[in-house]
Amino acid sequence: MMGIGFKVASVCVFVAMSSLLKASEGIPLGQLIFFRSFFAIFPVIIYLTFTHQLSGVFHTKERLSHVWRGLIGVSAMSFSFFALTRLPLPEAIAINYASPLFVVVFSAILLHETVRIYRWSAVVIGLVGVMVILWPRLSVFSSGQLGMDETLGALSALTGAVLSAIAMLLVRRLVQTERTPTIVIYFSLTSTIIGLLTLPFGWVMPTPAQALMLIGAGFAGGIAQIFLTQCYRYAEMSTIAPFEYTSMLLGLAIGYLVFGDVPTMQMIIGGTVVIGAGIFIIYREHRLVVAERNRRALALRD
Repeated sequence: MMGIGFKVASVCVFVAMSSLLKASEGIPLGQLIFFRSFFAIFPVIIYLTFTHQLSGVFHTKERLSHVWRGLIGVSAMSFSFFALTRLPLPEAIAINYASPLFVVVFSAILLHETVRIYRWSAVVIGLVGVMVILWPRLSVFSSGQLGMDETLGALSALTGAVLSAIAMLLVRRLVQTERTPTIVIYFSLTSTIIGLLTLPFGWVMPTPAQALMLIGAGFAGGIAQIFLTQCYRYAEMSTIAPFEYTSMLLGLAIGYLVFGDVPTMQMIIGGTVVIGAGIFIIYREHRLVVAERNRRALALRD
């Protein structure tokens, strides 16, 4: 229950972060990335200090891997943030649910992991759900600037999901040799530097309200990362992963109450299909882990 509690808390704070970024209308993309990354460092540093994990946090033998993870992660963040500025909040969240589906695909192609028919079927069904969400935005008959903006937003959200899946695979490799705080800190620093490099390309002076929202989004991102790290200490990934989808309900509520976004039937149907496919993949992963544990236990008895 403690693990589930931290997971739900992380989801809520991440949705709050996305809402603050979406509300900061008129702020350039690179500036959003800088504020989200720079101010996330402070709660993370405070947390590491109080948990006595700060010592040696910058020690690594995988600097190049951290750089690649940072570049891919920032690219994913950029496309996702751009989608937030062009799409209703729940729709941007729902498309991002495609990321675990792409993880399965890339695991099979790039890491040569064995993926059997059940998970492949879930991936195909999930991608059909993604297309149900995307199709109204990709229509060639969309007219006017608004239609074009939403089309770009939908494509950006999908690209962000693909890049996020690649970043997950890079993190999966890094955790084999690197501490979690090291991975978090290096990503925050890399994304902060990349965001700062966009300064010559048209940053704007935020209003006091925008500044508060941007700083709040950064702190929220750092706090959510801490909650996410904590949840894995108390429960297995297969147990807490389905609670990621509570963000859909929260996104629907905030989107309607704050931004006036009314969910379309296509978004609800497609989002439900994607969530169902994601939960099935999590279930199959759990079954495989249990089967492997049982096999090893029997082998030890013999």
